[in-house]
Amino acid sequence: MPPEGPFEPEHRYAQVNGIRMHYVEAGEGEPVVLLHGFPEFWYSWRKQLPALAPDYHVVAPDLRGYHETDARPPYDTGTLQQDVLGLIAALGEDGGHIVGHDWGGAIAWQLAMNHPESVRSLAILNIPHPALFINGLRSFEQLRRSWYMFFFQLPWLPEQYVARNRYRELARAIFRGIPPSEERSKDLAFYRESWETHGLSGGINWYRALFRNPRRLPNPVPVVTAPTTMIWGEDDMALGKELTVGTERYVQDFELHYLPGVGHFVQGEAPERVNELLLAHLGRVTGGGDG
Repeated sequence: MPPEGPFEPEHRYAQVNGIRMHYVEAGEGEPVVLLHGFPEFWYSWRKQLPALAPDYHVVAPDLRGYHETDARPPYDTGTLQQDVLGLIAALGEDGGHIVGHDWGGAIAWQLAMNHPESVRSLAILNIPHPALFINGLRSFEQLRRSWYMFFFQLPWLPEQYVARNRYRELARAIFRGIPPSEERSKDLAFYRESWETHGLSGGINWYRALFRNPRRLPNPVPVVTAPTTMIWGEDDMALGKELTVGTERYVQDFELHYLPGVGHFVQGEAPERVNELLLAHLGRVTGGGDG
């Protein structure tokens, strides 16, 4: 269980697209689905859940292969999109406001392009539009930043690498931008406990599937019609800020907010600012909240 605190979301399970999916939820109102990235799980959104729950029905799943959700192939992006659509249906909804970070943001982009009827709005945290990322990989600088994507294609060795010293280096990488505190220590320990219990093969297999089962973007690339807000920590060591340039070509209704001095794990490093921007985004779209 996560560290004790004043806010406790409800833990649920649902049969979704052939797997047992764990998710947490809180609040009532329009559904807001929070999609985490690698190597996190629902707890990535621990600072956003209590901020959004007073106005919205907030749902944060463990995506396929992570934490308490079944680690069962396939891991191609088509399957991962269906997982999210299945969760939305299990909630009794026909769509939702999608918020995605890192890999969760990549799935969010795909949902907005391929299933626009299910995406009421889109918020993207530190992951570029797929077309811009593909183009960015043609540069040496971004290839250097993305070295791990190629390393993760190897069998078994990546799992051993991330697990070295009982996942301490991996945890420190995620928490690099968060000042030391008792809360930080408890959060770090919770991540390590999850990884030691469940492993990270599922998440690494997302990268393997990306290379082994690539899906080409349609030509022309579909324009995202859902109102979209992008939040970008400028000090991201994995993804260069230049990957955001030109996003407006692919999105009909687009806002971009840079956060200076903030790294890749933006919602953990700058939770107050991220919460403010998410509430403003959702309020603008729904006509409620703080927007």
